Amino acid sequence: MSLITGLLYAALAVYLGGWYTGRWHGNFSLLLFVLTVVTLGYWLAERYRFKPAREAAAAQLAQQNDARRAQLAAQGITQVDTDITQARERLLMQPWWLDWTAGLFPVICAVFLMRSFLFEPFKIPSGSMIPTLLVGDLILVNKFHYGIRLPVINKKIISNNEPQRGDVMVFRYPVDPSLDYIKRVVALPGDEVAYINKKLTVNGKPVEQSQLPQFYDEDTLRYFDQYSEKLGKVDHRILVDKDRPPFVPPQAVFDFPNKELCRYSGEGVVCKVPAGHYFMMGDNRDNSQDSRFWGFVPDDAIVGKAFVIWMNFGDFKRIGFFN
Repeated sequence: MSLITGLLYAALAVYLGGWYTGRWHGNFSLLLFVLTVVTLGYWLAERYRFKPAREAAAAQLAQQNDARRAQLAAQGITQVDTDITQARERLLMQPWWLDWTAGLFPVICAVFLMRSFLFEPFKIPSGSMIPTLLVGDLILVNKFHYGIRLPVINKKIISNNEPQRGDVMVFRYPVDPSLDYIKRVVALPGDEVAYINKKLTVNGKPVEQSQLPQFYDEDTLRYFDQYSEKLGKVDHRILVDKDRPPFVPPQAVFDFPNKELCRYSGEGVVCKVPAGHYFMMGDNRDNSQDSRFWGFVPDDAIVGKAFVIWMNFGDFKRIGFFN
């Protein structure tokens, strides 16, 4: 078993090494599931086979010691210098391969359940959600807000709240489901959404917007026009780059499902959101690859609702809830 366990750890190291170096995309949910199942197997084997066997061996050692003492006592020998305490402790001790597998099961299982059904941490990797979320923000995502889903396959089994306009949502990237994306819900199933000349309209009604002082982006060392926007009941800020054209370059548009429901022009894009899908946009409107480029997000791709920044090591003032 020690050899098998060593091989399993070697395979895990290769997988994590390839993931870290970018040779392949890792699936952390699947990895946690596999680790939970494997350590559960070791935990059950420890509980019902290995531990009872060690305890039986220790009991047999004690019986043999008692029998030997009884024999010596029958011969008139009462002082025996044999101490089996250390030998018994060695028999009861877990080998390393059980300590590093069965012993980790409760911790891995707790993390797996919490991450699958309660809250999942994410790190913001890009600037598409500036100014709401900055690069380096560590956020928490509510996994049960939109319903309970089975881990790994992401199949909804219990419905809860429906996504609303203005929600900041994490979802599986439609182009590559192994990646998680974060954007804001702009339009719901059945809505007609238009982004024309950098003005957002939903079902023919312009989204409320008011200008704010310019935003200084420390990464690009530039100022951007900043606006307050209200989607549904959510007030949030957006950035607009006046130097960027309003249209989506044709070569940048993917061939996505239901693409026929979108009309592209030199002024922007108009889309009719199909049933069971959502139209997503980044708050950094001219620096966000979103539904304008790769289409609608299906309900079965939803991961959860982002709601709090729990850490930013570069700026502790960022910690807190956001819209």
